[in-house]
Amino acid sequence: MRSSVEIYNIRTRKSRIVWQTEDLFEAPNWSPNGDYLMLNADGLIYRLSPAGDSGPEQIDTGFATRCNNDHGISPDGTLIAVSDKVEFGKSAIYVLPAAGGSPKLVTENLPSYWHGWSPDGATFTYCGIRDQVFDIYTIGIDGENETRLTFGEGRNDGPDYSPDGTWIYFNSSRTGLMQIWRVPSQGGEAERITTSDYGDWFPHPSPKGDKVVFVSYDADVFDHPRDQHVRVRLMDPDGGNVETLFELFGGQGTMNSPNWSPDGDEFAYIRYFPAA
Repeated sequence: MRSSVEIYNIRTRKSRIVWQTEDLFEAPNWSPNGDYLMLNADGLIYRLSPAGDSGPEQIDTGFATRCNNDHGISPDGTLIAVSDKVEFGKSAIYVLPAAGGSPKLVTENLPSYWHGWSPDGATFTYCGIRDQVFDIYTIGIDGENETRLTFGEGRNDGPDYSPDGTWIYFNSSRTGLMQIWRVPSQGGEAERITTSDYGDWFPHPSPKGDKVVFVSYDADVFDHPRDQHVRVRLMDPDGGNVETLFELFGGQGTMNSPNWSPDGDEFAYIRYFPAA
């Protein structure tokens, strides 16, 4: 096997395997109605039943056939966002019907990597690279009002909204080692959340607002590569009660984008096995 799609329950502290494959799949999102997980593989987007009773089904994304692992589903379940580089040779964010269809460009400034959807469904948050500077941005899903929230204080990446829309959690290297921070979604001063000896990435607040799940690399690992020994950790929204839930072989692709179940009791992730 290469990829194992799994689900962890934070109440029972148990995990289960949904589906395994020899192919490389990444970044499971969970649909708002709980019916399916959305993942990417080889540039395409797929649905997969969280019950593990069937294999993946490809979603028609039109010309967008070089999608990366930065994708997600709107809060009402009617739309999906993908990040694809077919049209411009750089990652651009598009929106299209959840059932499949023609992608509509949202971000004209590139590259841009989707990461989170506001609770009201009106706004995206994403990582934008401008002149080699990685920062956190928001934009209306109509492509209007791109707003910059960080300003080159190290590398800023992996943003995701709190369920009340007040905060955007993200990871930043501004203090040296990558750590979890949050910034008001309307702009303002960023607040540090983790102070750890690991490289902390991809924070995802629970729909209940009670927990944040994230991935931690060894301190000497640069960026967020695949096929590493990592930890999946859980904490309170203010950074308290940090705990390691489990360790796995993973990293890039394990949970780059929002991955909680609608009830906030479970999250999906991908465990990898070494490439042949």
